[in-house]
Amino acid sequence: MEYASLREKIRAEKAARMSRYADFQDIVDKAYQAGIEAGKSAMPIPMYVIDQGIPIDRIDDGACGFAWVTVRPANSSFAIWAKKQGLMRPMYGGGVTYWVSQFGQSVDRKAAFAGAYAKVLRENGIQATAGDRLD
Repeated sequence: MEYASLREKIRAEKAARMSRYADFQDIVDKAYQAGIEAGKSAMPIPMYVIDQGIPIDRIDDGACGFAWVTVRPANSSFAIWAKKQGLMRPMYGGGVTYWVSQFGQSVDRKAAFAGAYAKVLRENGIQATAGDRLD
């Protein structure tokens, strides 16, 4: 595309970038909402704390653990934007990661959140995966 001046080109590129960033915010908002809904609807298997064969506590949210969403590559436009917004941070081994802090210690609810969040990102052309592990 031809521009009459450098200022016009810079103005047009800034407008395109701001539009792309607004789209990213909409995607993240949808992903977060999908994650919350998935986490709330997850049905964790209760965990029992047993001392010498006697159940002493029941934890209804199930096992404890962690979950995250990874976006690769880290130099993609979305990843750079997410880092600048403080939504994601660089990840060891490449990419950026969103650490799921919702739903206390329930690995089942966190994993459901991460899976739904990553799915919305993928549906919008962002290379994302979900991961989880027990504590």
